[in-house]
Amino acid sequence: MTMIDFPAPSTGSDFAQLRQNVRDFLAQEMADHTPEMRARSWNGYDADFSRKVGEQGWIGMTFPKAYGGHERSPLERYVVMEEMLAAGAPVVAHWIADRQSGPLILAKGTEAQKREILPRIAAGTCTFCIGMSEPDSGSDLAATRTTATPQNGGFRVNGTKLWTTYAHKADYMILFCRTGKSEDRHGGMSQFLVDLKTTNGITIRPVIDMAGEHHFNEVILDEALLDKDALIGTLGGGWDQVMSELAFERSGPERFLSSFALIEQMIALVRLEATEQQEIEVGRLAAHLMVLRRMSRSVAGLLDRGENPLLQATIVKDLGAIYEQDVPRLARSLLSRPAQPGSADSYSAVLAHTVLTVPSFSLRGGTREILRGIIARGLGLR
Repeated sequence: MTMIDFPAPSTGSDFAQLRQNVRDFLAQEMADHTPEMRARSWNGYDADFSRKVGEQGWIGMTFPKAYGGHERSPLERYVVMEEMLAAGAPVVAHWIADRQSGPLILAKGTEAQKREILPRIAAGTCTFCIGMSEPDSGSDLAATRTTATPQNGGFRVNGTKLWTTYAHKADYMILFCRTGKSEDRHGGMSQFLVDLKTTNGITIRPVIDMAGEHHFNEVILDEALLDKDALIGTLGGGWDQVMSELAFERSGPERFLSSFALIEQMIALVRLEATEQQEIEVGRLAAHLMVLRRMSRSVAGLLDRGENPLLQATIVKDLGAIYEQDVPRLARSLLSRPAQPGSADSYSAVLAHTVLTVPSFSLRGGTREILRGIIARGLGLR
């Protein structure tokens, strides 16, 4: 059986000054954000905020300077994102582009794609969504039915993508689809850069979540025409590319900090007059958080060394979702206050938002069943 290694995180600088700079920036920019607003965290859309983050040099941190980046390390980027998420900053306007779409274009895109797109991402003025999941297939990307058929020097695309977060506001979508037949279930796939503002044949329909909010969308591509230059990487090489992309999506601090606003509210109340049992449960919660943080930082270290930590990232995502989904259960077991959306009581408002949001945590970035299949293969169990 193969063991999956999580190397120790870097023992070098903790980037204390960078961390303090981010905290000072957030204290000023988020002074009027309520706890309920902070609970939205990486589902919070604020284009002006993202532009200001770009002005600080905190987007595209690992990109080369030739493409508008800052040539800083994945660990420095990790520090920035950890502080942003812990504070509940509204990062989604730049989040997807910075986390995975930009790195994909940097690794596999054409020179024209890099020079056109990457500087705008680094400036915090270019928003992306992910065109992977589909109706009736979900996280099983090998079941993708959307097709891109070569035609007249380009491609004609037909199909539907689901759970495309903020597609209704995005400038671009990275589309994963079939471009050919293959006996290999993972073959014949490719990725494309789709301009959502100018491409004809695209319809974006809202998907309203349990909280009554509009983050998700259904994107329908009906005879949509893409230029041949929209191809990212190699024709038919999409599966390996998307697997590398998912390592970025599954390993970051968002995999254990999505419920952090509730943790803060819960601890603030427990601290007033804690029982021994409450102290034990909060201690256990903190210990689990530190382990997840260490694992996640080790993945950033692997990325820093140029490795592809797909399996390690998958484990972080699975364990992180379990942790985050357990937070509201623990909060309810320790405190008797009700969950009330929009309540003047910060704890009740944050609890209500978290309760309605956590079911999605085991879906985004891959369902639990799909992830555990990947982990089992990595361990040689299937």
